[in-house]
Amino acid sequence: MHFSRWIWGLVLISLSVVIRAEPFVIGEAQAAQSLTEHLRILADEQGTLDFQGVRTAKSQQRLKPLDRQGANFGFSNAAYWVAFSLQNPTAKPVGLVIRQDYPLIDQLDFWHPAPEGGWTHIATGDRRPFQSRPLNLRDFVFPVTLPANTTQTYYLRYQTAGSMNIGLSVSSKTAFLPQLGKEQILLGIYYGGFLVLVIYNLFLFLAVRDRAYAYYMGYAISYGLYFGVHNGVSFQYLWPGSPWLANQSLVILLGFTLIFGIQFVRTVCSGPRLAPRIDRVARLFLYVLLPLTAIAPFVSYGPMILTLAILTLLLSILFMVMGVISLLQGSVPARYFLVGWTALLVSVVIYMLKTFGLVPHNSFTHNAFQVGALVEMVLLSLALGARVGELQRRGYIDELTGLFNRRYFDEQLPREFGLAKRNGTPLALLILDLDHFKTINDCLGHASGDTALRAVGQLIKRQVRKPVIACRYGGEEFAVLLPRTSIEAAQTVAERLVREVAQAGFDGVPLTISIGVASSENSRIGAAVQLFESADKALYQAKADGRNRVVVGNLAETAVKGIAQKGVAQRGQQQHKDEVELA
Repeated sequence: MHFSRWIWGLVLISLSVVIRAEPFVIGEAQAAQSLTEHLRILADEQGTLDFQGVRTAKSQQRLKPLDRQGANFGFSNAAYWVAFSLQNPTAKPVGLVIRQDYPLIDQLDFWHPAPEGGWTHIATGDRRPFQSRPLNLRDFVFPVTLPANTTQTYYLRYQTAGSMNIGLSVSSKTAFLPQLGKEQILLGIYYGGFLVLVIYNLFLFLAVRDRAYAYYMGYAISYGLYFGVHNGVSFQYLWPGSPWLANQSLVILLGFTLIFGIQFVRTVCSGPRLAPRIDRVARLFLYVLLPLTAIAPFVSYGPMILTLAILTLLLSILFMVMGVISLLQGSVPARYFLVGWTALLVSVVIYMLKTFGLVPHNSFTHNAFQVGALVEMVLLSLALGARVGELQRRGYIDELTGLFNRRYFDEQLPREFGLAKRNGTPLALLILDLDHFKTINDCLGHASGDTALRAVGQLIKRQVRKPVIACRYGGEEFAVLLPRTSIEAAQTVAERLVREVAQAGFDGVPLTISIGVASSENSRIGAAVQLFESADKALYQAKADGRNRVVVGNLAETAVKGIAQKGVAQRGQQQHKDEVELA
């Protein structure tokens, strides 16, 4: 029994040695070093303990070394007391800088031994005026002097409605100044990048007048200002005399960021058109965020920031789903959006895990969110460029059939004709027309007529490949440009189209097409307009010869019969019969 007690006592002694927070030994030119492993922490759940009380023997026993990697505790109503000791073994006093690197602490009190005895108290925090800080810097920085051959203990009290992140470090004054200069340069580059993106896209918005650019600028400005608050830069430079705005601006700007983000993603990913169900969910989030942002300044900070943090995670996942669906539907901007949003999503998850105290607070987890956001902004700007290209292409696309429209055909015909003449290569043209299309519209309705046009358009798209250009010329007419294609090959393509349309049928009603073919190989064709007129005359000849056939223009009057291979009189009788049945 006595032996087991001895063993247990040795175990407890060894554990106390392991977990005891030793003083941090300072060097003459001390580089920045985290103090996390040397901290002793007491959580005052009621928030009633004062400085004299924390220095009593009982409270000193309650100051425990950390049993975790990081000193971040998520959202907590408790006040946290922190103590640590610094040892100077040298024969000279050392000027030191103690730094708290997370600036969103409402109330931060610091006590250090005074040279003449007693304690010096500094009361600061972002709920207090900016001038309460010992140094005019975005982070909380406390300069102290550690006398030669001494060990001194320092105390801090943290209380905040937001996430409790204790990120203390120490460095000599000579090492701190170069580090501060580097940080200022990096911050200038970071926010300069945001500003360049906003100005660049402002000029594009003025030129293009696409609302996606307006949403992007709102998103970038809100996000940039949000990170300014998050880094303490906004409080330092924009509103140093307003602690209220320093706190409430974070939730307001986060709300605006999410609102503009929803509208931007819905627009750039064509959510209403390509992902209508997900788009409806996004609109529901938008309707929730609008009143939340409006009441944010008048609601307690803690619950509001927690609500917005959860909404941010949900929206990140929702946007990813919308981007994937849009990509599968063929959206080019969705490619850039997905890459950028993936980078941001990973950084958001890392930061949120840090916010809730699930991963340690360090330079990586604290800044990953910001780096991911800037990368995302660059890629979203590329997505906007891709959207402009897509809009231009859509300006050339017939919405009903998915083929190019007449505007595109009118531009490409002279261009392709000129290329064919310069290169000495043939250019063939097919003009197609649906037979008896008016009968379908009159008997079955215009909706059925649109369905027939869409079916023929998709069939043409399947049958031709680049560099062939298929267009809906207007009404029930289609045009197909075949660069570097001989008249014989063009005639073969036309015959195949006639055959495929006749075999497809339409709601039990025979659907056929007539095609006129022309080629620049004919020496009498010296201009693009003559090529079109030749194909158009051949089409009218096909109609006059009984429809459902191919006629080649400017050659011998050659008509290629349709798939039924019946005579003109038989086909005319059959079509008359079909029209009677429709009527």
